[in-house]
Formats: sequence, structure tokens, C-alpha cells
Amino acid sequence: MTQAICSQEIEIQAKNFSLPGTLALPERVHGLVLFAHGSGSSRFSPRNRFVAQVLNERGLATLLFDLLTAEESLIDEQTAEFRFDIELLAERLTGAVDWASVQPELKGLPIGLFGASTGAAAALIAAARRPESVKAVVSRGGRPDLAEEALSHVKAPTLLIVGGQDFVVLELNRKAAQKLNAFWRLEIVPGATHLFEEPGALERVAQLAAEWLERYLQRPAV
Repeated sequence: MTQAICSQEIEIQAKNFSLPGTLALPERVHGLVLFAHGSGSSRFSPRNRFVAQVLNERGLATLLFDLLTAEESLIDEQTAEFRFDIELLAERLTGAVDWASVQPELKGLPIGLFGASTGAAAALIAAARRPESVKAVVSRGGRPDLAEEALSHVKAPTLLIVGGQDFVVLELNRKAAQKLNAFWRLEIVPGATHLFEEPGALERVAQLAAEWLERYLQRPAV
């Protein structure tokens, strides 16, 4: 049965920043997934939006938001100054988790994080900092090695999805996974490169992510 999805543009307000986002809320919702996009991308990332749509159809709310302010984005386009500032990105994502946790329409929903590229490092750091809030993490073509100091503190079950032809990132994921204390799994999408542009590759990513997040984003029994 097709889910009715309510989509709205929102503003995430935290102590040190205000960032625009898109919140999609299914009619029958049982969890919330915050997306952390990769370097040089934004909340309009077509790949993340595709995955988010699949999650929405499975009853998961999604929040895609910009990790940088408009001013920072303009600077970053010229200098690439902020896109690899993992601490800044993690701070923004952690702030978004805190914001979502107190919104009336989202309060009480189990939270998962979906990070792509450098956004995966930010997601793992945020998960380490908010173990009571973050119940699952998914990394797509991610750089978990950039969150090295946080890896041993992650409590949330973590799924690492890497393209079979993304050789360097695959090796980085294998090494980083060994430092996780949380339950983890590495899924390799055969024939896929870093952006999963090959036929069927992104669909496979979405399927794997949905299955993982559905499993771990369950409301506690009353």
C-alpha cells in the first residue's frame, strides 16, 4: 500500500547555526533518518533523495539538510575549505539530531543516520556523541577512516556499503570497520564505482539501507 508522504521545507535551529532542510514524513511513520551528504554536495543530492524516497515508502521519515550555511557554501565552492572539516560537519549533524529529538512531530521516533562520502565520518562521530539517540548508521561510499578516533565509541549498528570497483574506499572501509565496537556489516555492491552510477547499483544501496534501518529503528514496545 502506497504511503502518503508530507514533505516540507524546514529550518534547523541550533545554538551556533541555522540550516535549511527538507523533512518528509510518511503517514505511518516508525523512525527518522537524517542524511549527511558528501563533500561538495547539498540536501539536493539526487542520490540521497532517491534513497530517501525509498525509505519514505517503507515508513521512515527523512531529513535532508545542508551541512553548511549559505555563506560557507559560497566560500567552499571557491576554496573547498569546509567540505573536509569533519569536526564542523559532525557538530552540525549532532546539532540536527538534538533539534529533531525535541520537535513535536518527531519526538520519540528512533533516529538513524545515513552518511555519504565525508558525511559518513560525520555520521559516525555524531553517533558516538549521541549513543542514546542514534540507533543505526548507514554509510554509502563513505570515509569512516576520517572518524577514526570516534569509531571505538560508536554503539549503533553500522552498515557500510561500498562499490566493488571503488577499490581505495573499500580498503579504507575494511580497515575502519575493525575499529568499530558496535555490530557492523560491510556490503559490497558488485561492479559499482564510488557514485553508484551503474544500472541497478543505487537501487541496491537503497534496498540494503532500508532493510538495515527498518530492522534497527523500531519503537520500544509499550
